[in-house]
Amino acid sequence: MTQPVLLDTDTLSAVMRGHTKAVATGNSYLNDHDQFTFSIITRFELLRGLKVKNATRQTVAFENLCLANVIFDITDPIIVKANERHFQRIPGLQLENWLK
Repeated sequence: MTQPVLLDTDTLSAVMRGHTKAVATGNSYLNDHDQFTFSIITRFELLRGLKVKNATRQTVAFENLCLANVIFDITDPIIVKANERHFQRIPGLQLENWLK
């Protein structure tokens, strides 16, 4: 079983766009965990992008995806850590790129 992961905006966007590698990795992940996990910041960034494009159908699909998955709120300690370059300095955090 894989460890739970927090998806970033680029990764979740790739899954939503049907990027072959991201979808395959996502499906494998869902077999182990049943749900994706992402932050409220990722939700904001994707919604903002969809609304700017006036992508009504994709917005509805994303809202449904949000209802079926786990969205973490942001806290001050998370904000402080997320300002560090590419999350690489967070002790114990494993980085995984679903697009490669």
